[in-house]
This record gives sequence, structure tokens and C-alpha cells, in this order.
Amino acid sequence: MKIAIVGAGIIGVTTAWELASDGHEVVVFERRGAAAEESSFANAGVVAPGYVTPWAGPGMRGKVLRSLLSTHGAVKLRWPLSMRDLGFMARWQRACKLESYLANRSRMQRLAFYSRNRLHAITEACELEYERSDGYLVLLRSRREKKLVQAGLELLRAAGTSFREIDADEARKIEPALNADTALAGAIHLPDDEVANCRQFALLLKWEAEALGAQFHFNCDLAPLSRAAPTSIALAAGSEAHRFDAVVVCAGVDSAALLKPLGLHIPLAPVYGHSVSANIREPLNAPRSAVMDERYKVAISRLGLRVRVAGSAELGGTPGNIHGAALQTLYKVLQDWYPGAVTLRSGVQQWKGARPMLPDGPPVLGASGVPGVWLNLGHGSSGWALSCGSARVLADLIGGHDAGIDLEGLGVERLRQH
Repeated sequence: MKIAIVGAGIIGVTTAWELASDGHEVVVFERRGAAAEESSFANAGVVAPGYVTPWAGPGMRGKVLRSLLSTHGAVKLRWPLSMRDLGFMARWQRACKLESYLANRSRMQRLAFYSRNRLHAITEACELEYERSDGYLVLLRSRREKKLVQAGLELLRAAGTSFREIDADEARKIEPALNADTALAGAIHLPDDEVANCRQFALLLKWEAEALGAQFHFNCDLAPLSRAAPTSIALAAGSEAHRFDAVVVCAGVDSAALLKPLGLHIPLAPVYGHSVSANIREPLNAPRSAVMDERYKVAISRLGLRVRVAGSAELGGTPGNIHGAALQTLYKVLQDWYPGAVTLRSGVQQWKGARPMLPDGPPVLGASGVPGVWLNLGHGSSGWALSCGSARVLADLIGGHDAGIDLEGLGVERLRQH
């Protein structure tokens, strides 16, 4: 089949490689000048399937409200708030019921564990070398946090996640550079989880896809799909339409506008995250792998010769406006745990990226209901952790094969039920 893919982030690139590996003729269109330039560019890089959970869950409304009122809260609202943002918030609140949360969490974790296995298989098959390290440590600053995390640990046990509850001394053996002056009540160690450079992986896999015959076209701002010819692609500025046997939409937040003329109303909203990447000044003072500060929901990752600090969830505002308060929280957490690890006077990369999120959590994979149009979108903050599995699932569905995992609740019909 001749298949067009819209979007060349980590979701689009992995999809292109899987489809090209299956023998399809693949053409990828991306509005930016290179692959992995938006959500995939400078994310935390953590691949921790047991911690892939919906944003919508019991008690989350109270947690979000407290976060909004806190100086260093992980969740913030920014002005202007659009009607899209307000609609997202309304649907998110309805998805916070326990029954919905448990079902959506199960869906996401099935896909996340499958995706990690697929990530490792691709890395081995293609002999890819990119910045990565093993292990993930969730830091608990107080006894209260140790108590509050217990409910989450029960869910990790139910999911079959390998982890250990450890005291502060053992945590400091795993991560010797942790600041001794910052209070640490204990930690959760997940030895099978990892941190890896999402953008490096995407660029390497793009080259592998090209070697299989996939074509990538950049700086292509596409027109919305047409109801009369849904598998035809044309530029927004006007061009001859090119017809394909199938179109896969992986365009992040922009996917909603592309699909709207087809009668598909996808409640995607950009939930912005921030990161700071800086060169390591003293390796002995830097993390060995990745840690998560449970209180502030900030991850600190070792990526080669750099440290990346990532966190925050902002709804509303504009893409290019980086709020100083969000960066201050990242710098605070870095200073708390790894003072002196990086050089902050030069070479610091500050980034803000839009996570394309659906209100209830899981992505939408598979047939759109419009002949020839397929969806692989809405992965939110878990795009890197879910990308390889999502791509393989979609390729299997397009090829008419058994996807290998339970796909209940991952199709577009889920959105029509709410």
C-alpha cells in the first residue's frame, strides 16, 4: 500500500519505520523543518511503564486545585484559556471517576509494557546507539509522601512492575551524588525502567526508515483532509492533491483541525511541559540515570554529557511564552538534589513543548471510521513511553494482522461514548 503519514515526531517516525518494514510505500509529511522538533524534542526521556497513568483520576481535582495555589505546583492554568481548553477541562473532570480511571490506566499500561519491549527489539534489530541508562528512582522527601505513595505501589504490584521500597541510605548508594543536605525519607527503585534520548532515537530510526524506502518531506503545512477525498494530501497554501491508499494522522495537537472536516471531533488539547538541559560540570556530582521528585513531579535525567530537568503541566497560554516560574521550579529541584552538577552560565537549553493530550488519558489507535484514514494520536506526556508499541499496533491493524495486545478502549469509538 502507498501510505501517507502526517507528522514526524516520535509517533510518526516509529509508525513510518514499522510500515516500511512491513513493505509499504511510506511518505511522511511534517510541518517543521526536521523530525522530532516539537513534543519529542527535549522531554524527560523516562521510559517507566508502571508510572504511565491517566491524568484523570479520583482525587485529582483536589490535587490540581492545591497545585494551582502552590508556588511550585506541578499543574498551572495560563491565560488565555481557549474554548478548546475549557472543553478539555470539562471532559477531564467527567473522566476522574474511579471506574474510568482504572479502565484507562489498564489500557495505558498494557500498551506501555508492550511498547518498552518493542523499543528494545527495535534498538537491537537496528543496532541503534543513543544516550540511555538503566534504572529509575522516585524520591520521597517526607514520611507523609511515603504514606501517600502506598496506593500507587499497590497498582504497580498489580501491573507486575519490578520495584523496591528502599530507605535513604540505599537510595544514596544507587545515586551517590544526591545532596546529603536535602531531606530524604526514602525512595522507590525501579531497576527495569530507563531513561533514553527520545529525539536521538527518532532521528536514528528516521534514517533506518529512509533506508527501507520511506520518504520524508519537511516544511509541509497541510490542508485539512477532505470529506470528498479523505486519503488525498495537499498543502494548505494550495497544491495538487496527491492520493494515497491510506493516511495515518500522527500530527499531535494539529490532528484535530486536520480531521474536523471528516466529521471527527477529537478533544485534543496542548498540555505544555518545560525542560532545562545543561552540560555536566562534574560527572561525580551528576545523576547516574533518572530520578523523579515525587513532591514537585520533576524528573532529573542523565543524557550522555548533559543533565535534563523536566516537569510542569500547563493548560492554556501560548506555545512560545515560557513562564519564568516554571523554570524556577526546575532549577530549584535540580539545586536541591544535584547542586554543582551542571554548568548554568552557558550552553543551557530551555524548552517548552505541547503534549497532545486527551481528557481521559489513553491515546487513540486504529481506524478512524472514515475509509482509509487511520489514527495514532493523543499520547500526552507518555508519547515516548508508548510510541514503539503504538506504531507496531497500528501497522498490524493496517496489515490486517493480530495486534498482539488487547486493544479494547483504544479505538476512536471511546471518544464517542463521552
